[in-house]
Amino acid sequence: MPSMPCLPSPTCQLPMGFSIQRLQGRHLHVHKAASSLLAAAASAAPSEVTVPRQPGVTDGVWSKADVQLVKDAIDFSRPSQRDLRAEHGNILLGRSLTNLQEFAETHGQPKFRGKQLYDGLLHGAQNVLDINNVPIAWRQHLAQQGVLSGRSSIHREVKSKDGTTKFLLRLADNHVVETVGIPLDDSNKQRLTVCVSSQVGCPMRCTFCATGKGGFARNLRQHEIIDQVMTVQERMGARVSNVVFMGMGEPLLNLRAVTAAARFINADLGIGARHITVSTVGVPNAIGMLARALTGPPLQLTLAVSIHAPNQAVRQKIIPSAKAYPLDALLQDCQKFLEVTGRRVTFEYTLLAGVNDSPAQAEELADRLGNFRLRGSHINLIPWNAVDDADFTRPSRNAVFAFRRALEAKGHPVSVRVTRGQDADAACGQLRNRNQKTPLS
Repeated sequence: MPSMPCLPSPTCQLPMGFSIQRLQGRHLHVHKAASSLLAAAASAAPSEVTVPRQPGVTDGVWSKADVQLVKDAIDFSRPSQRDLRAEHGNILLGRSLTNLQEFAETHGQPKFRGKQLYDGLLHGAQNVLDINNVPIAWRQHLAQQGVLSGRSSIHREVKSKDGTTKFLLRLADNHVVETVGIPLDDSNKQRLTVCVSSQVGCPMRCTFCATGKGGFARNLRQHEIIDQVMTVQERMGARVSNVVFMGMGEPLLNLRAVTAAARFINADLGIGARHITVSTVGVPNAIGMLARALTGPPLQLTLAVSIHAPNQAVRQKIIPSAKAYPLDALLQDCQKFLEVTGRRVTFEYTLLAGVNDSPAQAEELADRLGNFRLRGSHINLIPWNAVDDADFTRPSRNAVFAFRRALEAKGHPVSVRVTRGQDADAACGQLRNRNQKTPLS
């Protein structure tokens, strides 16, 4: 897999109304027995290489190189027997209580030590040496053996005027991913939604999306997804109520890690399955794979499909991968998902002025959904957030609501997403792209 782009110096110029806080890494109580290991890691020269586009690859053109890139990502998400045996490796975060109890016993410790590890991780231990309810001698032993908590450091933190906060998390291999905390007061009930990433970058490269313009490196592992939720909860000081897989990456290209993380978020972090949403632009065969993965044992999360167009001709112009996965085939798979899981699919539709925002296109969309017994599905309209190097225009308020009325007249419940965190580059991938010109330090 290619490497990810570089990140900026902390002196980058940003608009008024929000602050950037650079954290030099969470404070670690380093004990002498493990200090050499941590010092070696700290002294390693961080490197992130900018990913150039391949010659001849442009937005809106789905080439053989693109097909191979997606194929590689799919192959990478399918576990080999070796992958399954080493699923957690030396990482603690993401393991179930039972698994950690077995881990303790295999390391010559009583079973209850596993429960102590589990509790320490869920209470925010950033490092193995910080799990203070475990004897120091065993913590030092684990550190010497290269066992890691699985937590990432915060490379950038950007807070918008409306409270939306975006984090750039620096992973163990010096890649960075974005996650966003979105607070909302709704009918005197406070909610905190976390928008999580599933990949470092994205290979789908939709023309209106910032993430794909920054290149694609690899799938995230289960613990790297869970860490995003925990980081937002800890930094924003509020309990997370909703998790949406709508950040960087195509979740269904990383199906195993995404479903494993969703199950942990539900069972271990206590977030209801119906408050977890997985969003996809569509990957052939993957919706069926997701449906099967959610039935044993049942996990009633929500599937949101980024449809963005009423017909194949428009869709493949703005979503290059649609050429390999026609709209009618996608909707057929959505219908099957409903039949297998009993869960309605919701649809996301980014409105681009003069491209896909006319009332006639709204009516066409409703009719097409009706052809697949999907009439009445909820549609979430998203007025386009401006993205660097993308030649689109945000539609007017009147155009947005005319589109909404046309859908409602056809029997669809419709919501219009309120733009949040625009001054904090909260459009997916935008902050990372603006922070890729200088090396990590």
